[in-house]
Amino acid sequence: MDTTPKKQKDTNNMKLKSATFRLLALSAFAIAAPLAVSAQEACTTYVVKEGDTLGNISQAAYGTYDFQMIFNANRDQLASNINDLPVGMELILPCEDGRLTADSELSGVIAAEEEKQETTRSTSNIYEPPLKFVTGNGWKPFTDESLAGGGILVRLATTALQRGGNDREGSVSWVNDWGSHTEVLLPTGAFDISIAWGMPDCTKIDLLGEDGVKRCTDLDATLPVYEVAETFTTLLDSKYVNVTKFEDLAGAKICKPADWSSFPLEEVGLVEPLVTHVRLATPKDCAEAVLNGEVDVMAIELETATDVFAELGAADKVVTNPSLIHFLTYHFIASKKNPRGRIYIAMLNKGLIEMRESGEWYDVVATGLAEYNNMTQ
Repeated sequence: MDTTPKKQKDTNNMKLKSATFRLLALSAFAIAAPLAVSAQEACTTYVVKEGDTLGNISQAAYGTYDFQMIFNANRDQLASNINDLPVGMELILPCEDGRLTADSELSGVIAAEEEKQETTRSTSNIYEPPLKFVTGNGWKPFTDESLAGGGILVRLATTALQRGGNDREGSVSWVNDWGSHTEVLLPTGAFDISIAWGMPDCTKIDLLGEDGVKRCTDLDATLPVYEVAETFTTLLDSKYVNVTKFEDLAGAKICKPADWSSFPLEEVGLVEPLVTHVRLATPKDCAEAVLNGEVDVMAIELETATDVFAELGAADKVVTNPSLIHFLTYHFIASKKNPRGRIYIAMLNKGLIEMRESGEWYDVVATGLAEYNNMTQ
């Protein structure tokens, strides 16, 4: 989870509400980006044209700049092309309820994979203790005891133990002090895996601050389990509104909430003195600072930016830069002090790879988002 040690993030502000379930448009985005996107509908495919961005494609299909659902459905081909969509690329535009096509159904892949697992399950006389997961509440729709299966990320973790030839059981415990996961519970062996944490690009460790370095040196992490877009939002008349490279933000005052880790800025080179970091208490505080001209940019996940400016009734006063986007990845983590930690990471990776290939990963994510939407309506 993307939280600094010793502090628990106000995760209600981190909720990733899929574009499937809301039609909030950051209409001002059109001022900062080309409008090559032709009319299209959800539940279809779309061929990328010159000047398209994921934001504009999402606006045309769903009425919102929030493109997370499109990314989820096209992750493999978009992971390396997020800021420069190749002309001619064909994208799946899921239905508004998350289905990939109008004639498909949610949970269909899950049911097929569970049946396959039952028919291929082998028995063994060797006792393997359940892998001990720890997670926390309050991060809906990803981790919370009130959600089916404990939330999307918990379901992905426990399912991965039954895929890729693992056939392993796991137990899940809930400890809401997230900092204690990495400081005490994992290093002492009380638990094996924590669900789930943001991890920096550790090949850029020289750019990272203390928290980022600690994650790289103290933790082993699975392959990315889920990705969210880290974006930069400014006023419409800001001199930074149309910049196309991170270094073009030189001189900017960039606000990030105090309990959000700074490594997403550090790993793209946005460190002092090139820019000035401003740390305020909440996303709302950062958004208000942007609106009041006290800072130039708010750097935060796309969903949080969308939500907070809508809450302030200011969605038409700001723009999210379509060129400065990179992804924060969430992972299952183990302590490097755990002698079997890397074995558990490898097991989970095997399961996750199979789930990606079969489509079960997307089915779990889309089903979890749909279930959460039904709870909140």
